[in-house]
Amino acid sequence: MSTDTSKVAASNGTDAAAPAGKPTKAGAAANWADERLGIGGLSKFLSRKIFPDHWSFMLGEIALWSFVVLLVTGTFLTLWFKPSMAEITYQGSYAPLRGIDMSEAMASTLDISFDVRGGLLLRQVHHWAAMLFIASMMIHMMRVFFTGAHRKPREINWVIGATLLLLGTLEGFTGYSLPDDLLSGTGIRAADGFMMAIPIVGTYLSFFLFGGEFPGDDIIPRLFTIHVLLIPAILLALIGAHLILLIYHKHTQWPGPGRTEKNVVGYPMVPNYISKMTGFFFITFGVTALLGAFFSLNPVWKFGPYDPTKVTAGSQPDWYMGWPDGALRIMPGWESHFWGSTWSWNIFFPVIVLPMLAWMVVLMLPFIEAWITGDKREHHLLQRPRNAPTRTATFVALMTFYAGFWAAGGNDIIAIKFDLSINQITYFLRAFVFLGPIVAFMITRRWCISLQRKDNEKLLHGYETGTVIRTPEGAYHEKHLPVHEDEAYAMTVRDRGRVGEEPELKKNGKPTFRAKLRAFYYDHDVDKPTTEELSEAHRHAEHEAHELAAHEGHVVDGHDFDDHRHSAVEEPLSH
Repeated sequence: MSTDTSKVAASNGTDAAAPAGKPTKAGAAANWADERLGIGGLSKFLSRKIFPDHWSFMLGEIALWSFVVLLVTGTFLTLWFKPSMAEITYQGSYAPLRGIDMSEAMASTLDISFDVRGGLLLRQVHHWAAMLFIASMMIHMMRVFFTGAHRKPREINWVIGATLLLLGTLEGFTGYSLPDDLLSGTGIRAADGFMMAIPIVGTYLSFFLFGGEFPGDDIIPRLFTIHVLLIPAILLALIGAHLILLIYHKHTQWPGPGRTEKNVVGYPMVPNYISKMTGFFFITFGVTALLGAFFSLNPVWKFGPYDPTKVTAGSQPDWYMGWPDGALRIMPGWESHFWGSTWSWNIFFPVIVLPMLAWMVVLMLPFIEAWITGDKREHHLLQRPRNAPTRTATFVALMTFYAGFWAAGGNDIIAIKFDLSINQITYFLRAFVFLGPIVAFMITRRWCISLQRKDNEKLLHGYETGTVIRTPEGAYHEKHLPVHEDEAYAMTVRDRGRVGEEPELKKNGKPTFRAKLRAFYYDHDVDKPTTEELSEAHRHAEHEAHELAAHEGHVVDGHDFDDHRHSAVEEPLSH
């Protein structure tokens, strides 16, 4: 079939189509980069990426922006800090320490605090950002685990997050050890003792790190290299991998109408989410700046340079190092002697073994749960903690375990402030770290199961309206109305019964250890109502709503059906 081209317009306007104009220099540069790096396609993909909107997702952003603040302020501090243990006589601005012998590291820290414009503020901001970085990572991991965001396909991201928490803790320790003041020197001395407690190789490790006998001349320069180069490089790589996997797997979201395992309901990266991220960065930076300006941390000028003869029992590390210190304090003084060497279990186990064991347990939590449940499905919808009682109770037990050791890290301060016996506090905490997690597990699990029953009751019978009606027979009952459809959807989007593959039985037909764990994991969980139960509940709710509507604007004083109405009361019923 031929086409009459005479009736086809040559252009969209009256004038002939003109060729494109010459691109600007910026456009030419962008085109050059796009042809070689594919930036345009990547930018288009990222700008259209959808992110759900919920306040809890901001916890991870606090950790990210705190790390950015650490990089910015840390870069500033490295310009003036001198990582040297060479001894000099201080002649700086701080008069109380003038004439005192100290290391160049300590002297440069004082110079930053008193002689560099804005130095003290940035020192404080840097320290507060470190505290916030580790705290936000911990809370972010709690949110992830409680809501089930660690499940397939995000197990690797959980491993990366746990590794970031470990490295962040080590980064914090190396950072507050650099000033070589009395407090940080005490921490380094303790670290030397911890390494020496490692059987067989401990002494060699200490000599290798310190370059000889403690304190040597190399520990501050080596900690500086680890603090500003090694660990930050690993942290940057892991954070980058964490964010790439977040984009690749797409963001998790809370259940709701229109939200499924195969989509994401939210806002695009540009301009919505990028605007929120930028604003949140400035909020995080502003909060850390305010903390640095008004709340002093690590006043090294009050402690003075490191002197082992001036160490007090009340010295405390930063809070994130408090729980290994607490484990060390309440550990019984157990030692063994083998082949002429002393094995100090009272140091080796609480400071070396326990932290690594706890980290490995946290690292393996997604894999342990998947092995117990046999659930191999992908999960992109989050769970409310109450809908996974055993998982929620397990993490609360771990939190209680951590809290017991953390409290033990201040047992001497607790004894002084509350006028208690430090021995009684120690005995109590020794029992608490074992019994406390068990009690916390039991209470949390029963609490979650009770909340599941409450949700079912709310779904089937609606929420309480506060309106009490008296029937013709003289009975009183409260009227209920159905919950909003969004709330009902969130409460019903969960599995019924046990999910995942059933474990095989033993040859004798008895359940395996895994099967027993799986039964315990789902034991006493309350299933959501069936379709028939919900349909019956809806019919009853419609009847309730119709009956309430019939009384709209009428007197409601509890005597609607007994001919004893009080005309003075004219409060209408609310829907």
